[in-house]
Amino acid sequence: MELSERKRKILQAIIRNYLETGEPVGSRTISKYTDLNLSSATIRNEMADLEEMGYILQPHTSAGRIPSDAGYRLYVDAMMLEKQKEVDDLKVELLDKEEKLDSLLKQTAKLLATNTNYATLVSSPTLHRNKLKFIQLSKVGGNQLLAVIVAEGNLIKNSILPIDEEIDDENILKLNILLNTHLNGLSIEEINLGMITMMKQQAGIHSDIIGDVIDAVAAAIHEEDDLEIYTSGTNNIFKYPELSDNQRASELITTFEEKQLLGKLVQDTLADENNTGIQVYIGNESPISEMNDCSIVTATYDLGDGMKGTIGIVGPKRMDYDKVVDNLKTVMKQLDSIYKQ
Repeated sequence: MELSERKRKILQAIIRNYLETGEPVGSRTISKYTDLNLSSATIRNEMADLEEMGYILQPHTSAGRIPSDAGYRLYVDAMMLEKQKEVDDLKVELLDKEEKLDSLLKQTAKLLATNTNYATLVSSPTLHRNKLKFIQLSKVGGNQLLAVIVAEGNLIKNSILPIDEEIDDENILKLNILLNTHLNGLSIEEINLGMITMMKQQAGIHSDIIGDVIDAVAAAIHEEDDLEIYTSGTNNIFKYPELSDNQRASELITTFEEKQLLGKLVQDTLADENNTGIQVYIGNESPISEMNDCSIVTATYDLGDGMKGTIGIVGPKRMDYDKVVDNLKTVMKQLDSIYKQ
C-alpha cells in the first residue's frame, strides 16, 4: 500500500516526537502535534494502517507507537533526498553569488579609492561563529565514510572518515539520526563533552565515528578559506609628500602588493567581536609597522549568517576623516542591500 500524504505526515510526527521524548507516541499527542485537524479516532485508524504496513510498532498493549526500522528508513530517505536537493541548489546559488560578490568587492575597492583619493582594501567575507545545519554520512568504500557538513552561511564541507570495519546501511541511518537530532542548530562552542559522551554511548560500537564526525564539524566550521583581499588606489600614496619619499612609498606599496600584512590587519579586525563599527588607527597605533606614518580607517561589513569582512582606507595622518567615515558607512549599507537582493 502506498503511503498517502496524511499517513506520511502522521508517520513523520510520530518519529519526530519519539526522537524528542524517547517515549511511545499516542494518537492524542499526534492530534496536537500536527496541523491535520484530525480526530483521535481517525489518527488511531491511520496508525493501525501504518503498523500493518510495518512502519511503526506497539511495544506493549495500550502503549503508543514507536518507529520501526522501516519507518526510520522511509523518514531518513525522504529527509536525505530533500537535504541533497537543498545542498545541490545551494552549490549552484553559491557559485553564482561568489562570482557576483568577487566583482562587487573589486568595484568597491576602486570606488572608495576614487572617492577618497587614498589607498583602499576590501577583504572577502569569512564565516564566524556559525552553526551546524545538517550532517549526512554515507559510504564511499569498505573502510571509509563521507561526511557532508552544512553550516550557517550555506558553508558546505566534505570530509572522508576512515573506519576500522565496514558498517551497514542501517547503522549509518541510525548514526545520521543520532547526529542530526543532537547537533543541528548548535555552534561548535555549544557541543560540550557531556553531549559527546552521551552520543558515543548511544552509538555503541560505532562511538569512534561520533568522535571523528565532531572533529570534522569543528574543522569545517573553523576552517578559514583562502582570504582574498582586493586593493586599489596604491598610486594615490604619491599624492602626499609625507608618504612619497622612496623608502616610505616602497614599503607601503610592497605591503599592498604582497598582502600578508593586510591579511593580519583583516584577521585582527574580525577577531575583535566588540569591533562591529568603524575603527581608526593613527600613526603608531597601526598594527602594521610599515604604516606608522599613516592613518588607517577600517570597518566590518556583515552580510548575515556569520559572513563578515573588512573594508580599509589608508592615507596620511591628515586625511579627511569625515569624508572617509561617510564613504565607509555608505559602502557598508550598499554591500548589505546588494548582496541580499
